Amino acid sequence: MVGGQPPDHGHNVSISTVKKTMREKPPKYSALVISFLIAAAVVLLSISYGEPMGLAMLYEKLIIPICRLLFFITAGLVVGQIIESTGWTESLSIVARPLFRYSNLGNRCSSAFTAAFISGVISNAMLLDFYEENKITKMQLFMTNYLNQLPAFFLHLPTTFFIVVPLTGTAGILYFAITFAATLVRTFCVIIFGHLYPPLQKTGSPDDGRAIKAQGYTDGKGKPSRLRDIRNKIKAVLPARIVNITVYLLPIYTLVFVLNHNGFFLYLNQELSSHLTLDFMPVESLSVVMLSFAAEFTSGFAAAGALMDAGVLSTKQTVMALLLGNITAFPIRALRHQLPRYMGIFSPKMGLQLLISGQIFRVLSIIFVGVLYYAIT
Repeated sequence: MVGGQPPDHGHNVSISTVKKTMREKPPKYSALVISFLIAAAVVLLSISYGEPMGLAMLYEKLIIPICRLLFFITAGLVVGQIIESTGWTESLSIVARPLFRYSNLGNRCSSAFTAAFISGVISNAMLLDFYEENKITKMQLFMTNYLNQLPAFFLHLPTTFFIVVPLTGTAGILYFAITFAATLVRTFCVIIFGHLYPPLQKTGSPDDGRAIKAQGYTDGKGKPSRLRDIRNKIKAVLPARIVNITVYLLPIYTLVFVLNHNGFFLYLNQELSSHLTLDFMPVESLSVVMLSFAAEFTSGFAAAGALMDAGVLSTKQTVMALLLGNITAFPIRALRHQLPRYMGIFSPKMGLQLLISGQIFRVLSIIFVGVLYYAIT
């Protein structure tokens, strides 16, 4: 076995092998009922003792987002099965193949990385699918998830760039340059680690595309399987995985929604801001920027731009304030927005590990590039 994946002893896979791979744990419908009851109890407690919450808000802010998230997770699982079963992994992975070959992550991880340019949820669902079928290792899953921060940067760039730059001008451009440089630093570190990490170095690229394409389902006589086989596998795999994902997703997403609605994350950001003192810029101005970041993304840049235009902050101080606001507020935003997704798609333990390690990695890279910028300017 190489890199946690079954060896390829031939180009044909018997029906018995297919049936074995299609066996899944049965859907946990009883756990799903309990999960729903827990989520409902959290909402009822919030309505009874927390901030006012109407049915319209629950529908728009809770029910629709959960349904949308489950739709993309389902799409990701289906896409992963189709790509794997039809041998499209090689074609989809061609864009980033040199990168993933050098880092010893393989074509499956490369295809998930390519999908991340369309949707991070779909990419993570594909990684989960490959991991649960023992086609990639846990280390490959983590490393690819870290690499997915690069396509995530470009996914958010069109909407944020044209908001930030008009508000902050040169400081906004420098801010984007620094955060992009930090993303490249993280990408470079993961690639080099994958290339030098002994287990991955020994395995090389275990799923080299040709083997993947050759492993299409057969009937034991060498005849390729048809769409019916793919459809049957999706039917066998999908219900249990969606139900088991929803078991965790529903109460976690609901809890985060209720905490956010009652101001918990705003309180955390305000506490972080109020206890931060720095000598290289006016503390009052920095606090305003950070509090604005805590309240809403756009207002943070608007506050920074206003302070810069008023002469309270220089361009350099504005850039540093934006970076510090990012570092202070973004981890809390990650808990608020990404925690339900990560713990829902992956197991709660793995999702929390991915989220925390990814955020630590991200913050350290921004600090590193920010310090370089501050030292050379």
